[in-house]
Amino acid sequence: MNNNKKPNQNDNRRRNLTGIVTLIIWSLIITIGINYFAGQASTRGSEEIKFSELVELVKADQVAEVKLENGKYTVTLTEEGGQQWLTEFYQKQNRDKPENAEAPTLYTTPLNYTDFLLLLEEHDVAFYSPYHDQNVITEIFISYILPTALMVLAMIIFFRFAMNGRMGGGIGAAGKSNAKVYVEKSTGVTFRDVAGQDEAKESLEEIIDFLHSPEKYTAIGARLPKGALLVGSPGTGKTLLAKAVAGEAKVPFFSISGSDFVEMFVGVGASRVRDLFKEAAKMAPCIIFIDEIDTIGKSRDASRLGGNDEREQTLNQLLAELDGFDPTKGVIVLGATNRPEVLDKALLRPGRFDRRITVDRPNLAGRLATLQVHTRKIRLAEDVDLNKIAQATAGTVGADLANLVNEAALRAVRMGRKAVNQNDLLVSFEVVIAGTEKKGTVLTEKEKRLIAYHEVGHALVAARQKGTEPVSKITIVPHTQGALGYTMQLPEEEKFLMDRDELKNELRTLLGGRSAEEVVFHTATTGASNDIERATELARKMITMYGMSSKFGIMGLATVQSQYLEQGYGLTCAQATAADVDTEIHELLEQCHEEAKQILEENRELLDKIADYLLKKETITGQEMMAIIEGRDPELVDNFGATPSYLPSESRAVPSTDADGIEKPARKISMISDPPVSPSTAEDETE
Repeated sequence: MNNNKKPNQNDNRRRNLTGIVTLIIWSLIITIGINYFAGQASTRGSEEIKFSELVELVKADQVAEVKLENGKYTVTLTEEGGQQWLTEFYQKQNRDKPENAEAPTLYTTPLNYTDFLLLLEEHDVAFYSPYHDQNVITEIFISYILPTALMVLAMIIFFRFAMNGRMGGGIGAAGKSNAKVYVEKSTGVTFRDVAGQDEAKESLEEIIDFLHSPEKYTAIGARLPKGALLVGSPGTGKTLLAKAVAGEAKVPFFSISGSDFVEMFVGVGASRVRDLFKEAAKMAPCIIFIDEIDTIGKSRDASRLGGNDEREQTLNQLLAELDGFDPTKGVIVLGATNRPEVLDKALLRPGRFDRRITVDRPNLAGRLATLQVHTRKIRLAEDVDLNKIAQATAGTVGADLANLVNEAALRAVRMGRKAVNQNDLLVSFEVVIAGTEKKGTVLTEKEKRLIAYHEVGHALVAARQKGTEPVSKITIVPHTQGALGYTMQLPEEEKFLMDRDELKNELRTLLGGRSAEEVVFHTATTGASNDIERATELARKMITMYGMSSKFGIMGLATVQSQYLEQGYGLTCAQATAADVDTEIHELLEQCHEEAKQILEENRELLDKIADYLLKKETITGQEMMAIIEGRDPELVDNFGATPSYLPSESRAVPSTDADGIEKPARKISMISDPPVSPSTAEDETE
């Protein structure tokens, strides 16, 4: 071991000596440069003349004083002599002498002219040389050695501060990790704050147990996966889950985004990765959380030029660190992304991020539990039924539900209430998906009738088919997200598969608006543009991805891209086949369009009744529409527990208040600790 240390020590000494010599050389060069420019500055404002000109000026009695200093004669002219010298100087340059011009100081190099001193004495010129009480060595020390030493010292102090990162994240801090560290319970998040992700929590509980008692796993010879990758759509709670793991395990939590590794300087990202794992090793057991890991973990494409790409170097360093640390020390790496398809295969192989945890959209029970978490600190009125709100918000994620609850609380304050009621929650859900109402938009009577029949066309086609999602709301009030009206459908139960008939029903429903325009007004409007876009996309998926084409059969013609983002897809077929696909899509859309028109023609009387009622109320519920279809009174229906706003105030349910006029909170609100209501139970209660 001693033999190995000596070469390393010699190398370190050699590097330190080289660095010191380099600093001294640069400091000396800078000092010489400063002295040179200082000398140049001392002669600024002076004019050099020939020695013979000096002799002529003395003989003409134009010189007042001559001083010998620093190896040169400095000449001061008399007032008359100075003006005379200036006049001749400007005449030689063919220029006019400026008014109030002052004569400069003249200087020249001394020559061995023995009679010069006698000449000065003869013309009464004062001459002298200043006395300096120092030798050459002292002068060199003051002019060169001392400034050089001071400059070397200043440079050493500067670089030490910079490399320690004490200069505001300057030179030395460039390669340091920017990870935020939450120690012990400072994350403030536990599994109690995360709802609707039971499967993901079960997968992460093993990691927590390992951090608490690793000896159970090491005793049997097992090892915990070094990394776990959280994958899911935006807003599903991936970051919240990672913080909850650290909060449950009560260990330090390093949180950093993938973009924090990438800088303009090449090599900085790799340096920050090294520093992050070095700091984590000191605080083990701990958790490293890298959010948006696809920023640095993208697949290394062979089409890129060269191997010096900053992101690629950062990824290579991350792979090396994942292989290098000992998992028995309790360093767990969690990553989060919504683009797993772009990650490098080497990052996902066993031994690195070898666990993939899907954080999916919550089901009915999950949405109910999530609503209970977000309403924990919200004052709720007695009429609030979170189970019905969970039914109405199918397809939403945790972030949507949090936003919904917050918007409901803001609406309650705007309306002057002290508690959130059921109407606030339902209206806020519509605000989240469609925006607020555009009260300033004025529509003509013709436009209102067109929009009313268009929206009722959607709703009536959906109601007259089996297996479609029930209509929840129909409105012809314009909203901020561009819709002049909309028809909202909400599922009665969780569905994970759809057959061909159900997809065709959805196509007919989407094309019901345009069909109503053609049946009633014998025209077509621009209001169906979004319907046509969605119907075409669905038909294309049926032909290319779902194998529901009579011509192509079960042949796959497209692949999904960005599954958890926009869910786009790309064709994987020849151009000739793509043309045939377009023909097949056109035939499918035309068939569904004609069938939708037939449904509306057969129910033309109902179409007119519902449209007239919608024109009168501007906004109606799906229950009201079904009441008209079934011949019942549409005024007495239930809309997920909310009271219709158009009913007279005496017929509405008035929540009880206390002595201060504040609405009492709901009596029965199950918190997250209670078991959530299952979908089947929720349906029974609704019925």
